[in-house]
Amino acid sequence: MSAPSTIKAGVIGWPVGHSLSPLVHGFWLEQLGIGGTYERIAVEPENLERELRALGQNGFAGVNITVPHKEAALAIVDDADDMAKKIGAVNTIVVGSDKKLFGLNTDAFGFIQNLREGVPGVNLNGISAAVLGAGGASRAVVAALLAAGVGEVRITNRSMERAENLAIDLASHWAGELDGEIAIVPWEHRAAALDGAGLLVNATTLGMRGNAELEISLDALSTDAVVNDIVYSPLETKLLLGARQRGNPVVDGIGMLLHQARPGFHLWFGQDPEVTPQLRAYVLKGIDQQAGQ
Repeated sequence: MSAPSTIKAGVIGWPVGHSLSPLVHGFWLEQLGIGGTYERIAVEPENLERELRALGQNGFAGVNITVPHKEAALAIVDDADDMAKKIGAVNTIVVGSDKKLFGLNTDAFGFIQNLREGVPGVNLNGISAAVLGAGGASRAVVAALLAAGVGEVRITNRSMERAENLAIDLASHWAGELDGEIAIVPWEHRAAALDGAGLLVNATTLGMRGNAELEISLDALSTDAVVNDIVYSPLETKLLLGARQRGNPVVDGIGMLLHQARPGFHLWFGQDPEVTPQLRAYVLKGIDQQAGQ
């Protein structure tokens, strides 16, 4: 039986068995010697509000939120940080002493931290960035880039309508604060979107183990441009391999997953964890084990 002082946190999703968050937080809890637990909590969409409202009485300091609940969670929490409101989704919840729920979105933080760690000194101010995809991950990536001062974000997605809706949604959430521009490029012209771009981000699941490959020519992309793939299984995707071979600086996707976990851990457990090579190796081993099942 856990001691009364044990701090409880977890991750809520449906399904939730795929989540790697328990590996990350479990590693930090053990490394830092903290009396705490982090568990997977499977919650069906129709039960989300009830389960979130019960977190405080069930002794939870907070939870992470994963698919398909991120947007619904924003409508349930009592308040949320600025980035969560701009992205339109919550991935981290903190339970206050009054049992009220505060929502955050740390995906944007994780993306930027991973980029800056992968390419120290990377300059984002005023550049053009090409982002492939218009799903939840792309939403966080585009918001992060706009907040970091990117001059133009070119979104290209297999569904043109979804890309347009994402652009409209983000612009409305920014409520007049938007300095950078959002441009929509048809998927069939995705290679042309790379012309003059200082950054290329794959925010789709194309290239992920078990999925179709991402097919895109990098010919129009400057060899100075940074190429980031948020896919982390495999760690070196076909996109990253091709970019590396032509001389582009590349950033893999595992760091975004690891860095986005840091703010929640700090808020729940009271210590600042670090993203280390040991953590990367531990989580990558877990990914390989999942893939082999």
